[in-house]
Amino acid sequence: MFKRDVKPIGDLILRNLRSQGLETPLMQKRLIDSWPIVAGEAIARYTTDLTIRNQTLYVRLRVPALRTDLSMRRQEFIGKLNNYVGSQVIADIRFC
Repeated sequence: MFKRDVKPIGDLILRNLRSQGLETPLMQKRLIDSWPIVAGEAIARYTTDLTIRNQTLYVRLRVPALRTDLSMRRQEFIGKLNNYVGSQVIADIRFC
């Protein structure tokens, strides 16, 4: 009798995504989608555009007065967003 090399489907999918270079864009999409959950609906209502470039999340605000408040909580948001996704996707957040 021979022993089969059985692996969990999640590991196979993740390995396939890595080999095709799709893991990072997928994690970035999940992080952007998690913004309303992590930041809260009240804050998410005043944000219009979220993009990630060079491990920096750029958040466009409708109300400039929120910039200072959110900038002071930047490290908190970085930690919560990365924890939500389960990987170190961003290292900084810029509020524009």
